[in-house]
Amino acid sequence: MSLKDKLPGQLGFGTAPLGNMFRAIPEEEAQATVHAAWDAGVRYFDTAPFYGSGLSEIRLGEALAKYKRDDYVLSTKVGRVILDEVEDAARDLGEKSGVFEHGRPNKIVNDYSADATLRSIEDSLKRLKTDRLDIVWVHDIAQDFYGDQWLEYFNQARTGAFKVLTRLREEGVIKGWGLGVNKVEPCELTLDLTEAQPDGFLLAGRYTLLDHDRALQRLMDAARAQNVEIVVGGPYSSGILAGGAHFEYQKASPEIIAKVEQIKRIAAAHGVDVKAAALQFSLANPAVAAVIPGASKPGRIAEDVAALSAVIPAGFWQAMREAKLVSERAPLPIDEVKA
Repeated sequence: MSLKDKLPGQLGFGTAPLGNMFRAIPEEEAQATVHAAWDAGVRYFDTAPFYGSGLSEIRLGEALAKYKRDDYVLSTKVGRVILDEVEDAARDLGEKSGVFEHGRPNKIVNDYSADATLRSIEDSLKRLKTDRLDIVWVHDIAQDFYGDQWLEYFNQARTGAFKVLTRLREEGVIKGWGLGVNKVEPCELTLDLTEAQPDGFLLAGRYTLLDHDRALQRLMDAARAQNVEIVVGGPYSSGILAGGAHFEYQKASPEIIAKVEQIKRIAAAHGVDVKAAALQFSLANPAVAAVIPGASKPGRIAEDVAALSAVIPAGFWQAMREAKLVSERAPLPIDEVKA
């Protein structure tokens, strides 16, 4: 069974914003956003201990407790254990430093070993108020986060988390596992392993309308050849494609802002919503199983749902290619008939 067959539709909900990503979200707003997603028909929810040091999991668990567990698919991540110990000093979290400064102050321990993987899952189950997980992603084993240590952590995961998750899948405890990363390289390394057979990758920010060349060149076809499918996280490139100011978790550079403005001009000329173009672009690749935009307000959910069925004229995509904003290799949804 492919990853796509294990997911309840092409649109999921990425809950990093529920961990107070970039801003402090009122509890009522966080809960209302999850319920808005449910009311819109979303049944796949992704979270992680890292999001606000457990805050996203706690909020998601509180909201989903109102629904039957068999009615939705849930994924979280391993690789970081959240402690009860409070950390007062500023944390060095690589390119994500400061992203969750409004989250809980609990200390985060990076650990991809077998024991830590099991402990992380147990802790996540408690925070999520559930008895099981469907999919588990191994989180952020990449150079952008760990620098020169990233291969050390990758090898720890190879002998620890990968083996544990493979066993849990074989025992039927989980339905699947893979990597949840922001870079292509760890996915490539994992595909080359003979002892590890992931079901998919949650690839955040690397197969978007704004940034997709490397994934096309080095991952998408190779993954598909091994029946490993992709869940696209961060389809709005940290928010810059949805009216935000961030790209790659930081304030967008003048070059990125200029590129986005060019996309917006082409979109406006063809009467296209950039969010619709972003979601439909990611989903057009046959290697992609689902897309999971994040949201911190209920109204954003309706926008995402509407974006999937918006009619985008072929002229828009042609103009994007002529402007060299979309790779010639990228599959496009030009021939699809939108409802």
